[in-house]
Amino acid sequence: MPNHTSRRRALKTLAAGAAALTLKAADLAAAASEDNEPPAWKGRINHSVCRWCFHSIPLEEFCQAVKALNMPAIDLVGPKDWPVLQKYGLYSSMCNGAEINLVNGWNHTEYHETLIKNYSEMIPLVGKAGYRNLICFSGNRNGMDDETGLQNCIAGLQKIMPLAEQHGVVICMELFNSKVDHKDYMCDKSAWGIELCKRLGSENFKLLYDIYHMQINEGDIIRTIRDFHPYFAHYHTAGVPGRHEIDDTQELYYPAIMRAIADTGFKGYVAQEFIPVQPDKLESLRKAVEICDV
Repeated sequence: MPNHTSRRRALKTLAAGAAALTLKAADLAAAASEDNEPPAWKGRINHSVCRWCFHSIPLEEFCQAVKALNMPAIDLVGPKDWPVLQKYGLYSSMCNGAEINLVNGWNHTEYHETLIKNYSEMIPLVGKAGYRNLICFSGNRNGMDDETGLQNCIAGLQKIMPLAEQHGVVICMELFNSKVDHKDYMCDKSAWGIELCKRLGSENFKLLYDIYHMQINEGDIIRTIRDFHPYFAHYHTAGVPGRHEIDDTQELYYPAIMRAIADTGFKGYVAQEFIPVQPDKLESLRKAVEICDV
């Protein structure tokens, strides 16, 4: 994507600094807490973290660090890396790998054949591995109106929902902002995504509610979570503005947001998806989890 906070460009930026990163497994474990004991989180929020945001850290070392932080899961990991997560007893809380990309999605029928094939192959793998959530994307509008996009998404997704239901897999469409990061993306409003859920009428299709993205596009985060939480299977975090640490440099107050999520009885995962700018990336992760542990 052309903007500076897109996943694609962020990965390149993080990778460029990989040579300077010399953290060893013992250092990663030590970063979890001053006394080298795993943090004892409160248990109301199931903490996860998106792999791509820490892509400069080798996966084995990152898994060790996540484990040392007493976090149970990592987001946005595909089948080839599941064995590494399993080695460290970590759960793949949001699986990926069936999507084409972030811009060519279910709202355009010319992609349906490829998407149906990809998801039909991936859904059984997710279910067999014991995982639950598999990400998907609406795609960009490219001049299409919202109603046509809804109808096209329904027509395509209906073809894979019986398989998802059979394997106990939840297909999760992510909400993106179209103001800053993902220009022209169709599923950029909670109301549009919720309407898609209603029309599909399956408990195996829900939304990935990205707090960062929805703060930019519509705000009213806590009210939306309280009113529409049955349609949200998963949450992502990041600081606004900038998509960086979720500390007091940004405008969202995550403790209140996390309390709202926990108060709905949510039992899924909340994954950190900020791009760290502080020198100690893992300390930023620890602090973020601490902020969200309500």
